[in-house]
Amino acid sequence: MKDDEQFEKDSSAADSSADSVDEYLQTLGNEDAREQRYYSQEQPFSADEMTRLVNEERLNELLAQSDAFLSSLSDELRDFEDNSH
Repeated sequence: MKDDEQFEKDSSAADSSADSVDEYLQTLGNEDAREQRYYSQEQPFSADEMTRLVNEERLNELLAQSDAFLSSLSDELRDFEDNSH
């Protein structure tokens, strides 16, 4: 009897894996379905988890670097526009 129960568990696990593969293969040709499948697998973080995970000091450094980069990019674009006239 135990073997029959184990077989049922194994076959149902195989069915779900096969179903997952089949579903994935069907979405390969459909960009919207593929994107929806990708985002449906995301796990949202709670505010407490984010507070624990984010290194605030490093985040501030990265934001400062991105601000400096965007500022220099804006200056370069302004110089390019001035020189093209």
